[in-house]
Amino acid sequence: MIQTDPNLTPAALAPSLDRFFSLAKTKIAAIDREYDERKGSPVFTVGGKYTTRGWTEWTEGFRYGIAILHFDATGDEESLASGRTKTVKKMATHVSHIGVHDHGFNNLSTYGNLRRLMLEGRLPENEWERNFYELAIKTSGAVQAARWTTRQGGGFIHSFNGPHSLFVDTIRSVRILMKAHQLGHVLMAEGDKAVSLLERAIQHIESTAIFSVFYGEGRDSYDERGRTAHEIIFNTKDGAYRCPNSQQGYTGFSTWTRGQAWAVLGFAEELELLETLSDDELAPFGGRAEIEAMMLKAATATADHFIANTPTCGIPYWDTGAPKLHLLGDYQNRPADPFNAHEPVDSSAAAIDAQGLLRFGTYLMRKGDESNGRRYFQAGLTVARTLFSEPYLSTDTTHHGLILHSIYHQPNGWDHKPEPGKAAHGESSMWGDYHAMELAVYLQRLIRNGPYLTFFA
Repeated sequence: MIQTDPNLTPAALAPSLDRFFSLAKTKIAAIDREYDERKGSPVFTVGGKYTTRGWTEWTEGFRYGIAILHFDATGDEESLASGRTKTVKKMATHVSHIGVHDHGFNNLSTYGNLRRLMLEGRLPENEWERNFYELAIKTSGAVQAARWTTRQGGGFIHSFNGPHSLFVDTIRSVRILMKAHQLGHVLMAEGDKAVSLLERAIQHIESTAIFSVFYGEGRDSYDERGRTAHEIIFNTKDGAYRCPNSQQGYTGFSTWTRGQAWAVLGFAEELELLETLSDDELAPFGGRAEIEAMMLKAATATADHFIANTPTCGIPYWDTGAPKLHLLGDYQNRPADPFNAHEPVDSSAAAIDAQGLLRFGTYLMRKGDESNGRRYFQAGLTVARTLFSEPYLSTDTTHHGLILHSIYHQPNGWDHKPEPGKAAHGESSMWGDYHAMELAVYLQRLIRNGPYLTFFA
């Protein structure tokens, strides 16, 4: 279980954040200078240098988003130029990509952050430029919403595996539908039928809450409250639920910790957005109380499970059911060991979880639940303190990564093992680095009493 420090404050992390932002400047420039873009988007490092792995192009927006967020934190114009120029030149295909479930990753990290900075006055107001960002978000939201499967009692955005497949990851990507709805957009279907992006977003969130998250209510033999399944399989003939499954986790009956992290952060952010929607907007889809209760149940269960099943430092192993964890002994009651011989940790899951815990805690405190809100918030700070210090902070300026000991796909064996006889370690991922940067900006704004960071600015 995470050993939460009740006395830790965001301000105590300020020196670590400053160091992180300084290192990021060097690494952003190094990737721009050294990475061969002809190979595709950088995904994860091998021997400290970013390389790619053909699956889908889901990480390109994270690369440019890191540079944009670095400008957000530091005002560095070179980072802004890198992120903004590459967004314009490289990201259009991601806006119209009909083959992936990752729109909320790629396009909110780029177009979304640039639009937000303009609204905050950090970029000069330019109506045409802002319209360009908003058109990208609207189109991306509609394209993502068209990737739709109807299930019994609802529907969901299906993964790149096909119409039978619901990924827990998409709980954060569905944000693009909600933002596009806020901008007044709809999906136009056959017969000029206007399809509500908010309705599809809420239905997808509900499908994730019902099927991807477990609540200890006797659903199956492995129904442990707060655990998540990476993938849920449906019968596309009649829309019936069939079974849990996993692609990047160990099994459908264990918890792939990065998938759980997407849920912790995704539900927290969507609860924040829910506060901005009117009762009239929500009434056709069950009403505020029903939708909020559904999201709160999922957010609370997943956050509690993460805290209870993670080592004391806040860095999880890659899957709570990984088959060799038992060889580590009482691993949950001591700090994680990224250099062990049996199972890798996943710092990228920690980066995502930390922000989710901070947001969820803040949300609950704003709602008047000071005790639980403070508990989650302090757990998030504890994870962040570990993440922004060694051995997780990448202090070697020749290493492209920002955060070390990230894992991509343990079952497929894609991750680099620099030392024989030890689990994969010492490498970084583009999503881990992005979410660490986003976490750092979020914390910096809390420390400086700046505008609260949201994707729906």
